[in-house]
Amino acid sequence: MSYAGDADVARAAGLMAEPARAKVLMALADGRALPASLLASEAGVSPQTVSAHLHKLLDGGLLAVERSGRHRYYKLSGPDVAAAVEALARIAQPEPIKSLRQSTRAAALREARTCYDHLAGRLGVALLEGLVRRDALTRTDGGRGADRRPEDPLAQQLQDGPYALGPRATEVFGELGVDLSEQVSRRRLLRFCVDWSEQRHHLAGRLGAAVVDSLLDRNWIRRRQRQRAVDLTDAGRAGLAAFL
Repeated sequence: MSYAGDADVARAAGLMAEPARAKVLMALADGRALPASLLASEAGVSPQTVSAHLHKLLDGGLLAVERSGRHRYYKLSGPDVAAAVEALARIAQPEPIKSLRQSTRAAALREARTCYDHLAGRLGVALLEGLVRRDALTRTDGGRGADRRPEDPLAQQLQDGPYALGPRATEVFGELGVDLSEQVSRRRLLRFCVDWSEQRHHLAGRLGAAVVDSLLDRNWIRRRQRQRAVDLTDAGRAGLAAFL
């Protein structure tokens, strides 16, 4: 009989510590699958170099690969990897801003981004605040809105988020284009994260992913090419202003 030892934290940390690999993981933290060519550009390395990095990340269990015909697309192996990347982003020193483009990109990430497959940043937190205010979600701990509890770890997905579906959940989520009766899968419906930039809660899990899918379908938010940041469109600004 064999037994598992302690978690090999050093190996996982070592895989994330290399700058190019870290940029690959950050590029994939919105849950999308991207080809090696785009990841090479994102990391600022040659296709040959990124191929070696991708092999190490696959071997280390941080990435998975999808095949479509002759093409291979790489993605994070799961939301736990995205949570780890978000946690590191919270404790890491910011890179020096050397250009207006970098400054604009950093501000966009704080404003609205995807965290694996759900909405994060100021917009994600504001959305959760609105869901609580409109009784689609209810705080089960007596807390207020999207406020983090003192014991909540920073920039991590919570195992026991202090929320439950509220009395107006069906109606309010329906306004966002999400039919709760169709949310059937093995994935947990309600999960929550502590947002690394806001240090408050945002909605994750299957319901958080469904909200993002609906906002994209409605063209209320739009992904930025090769970035985790998302833009709120004019239609989204008007729609969410009325919703919130």
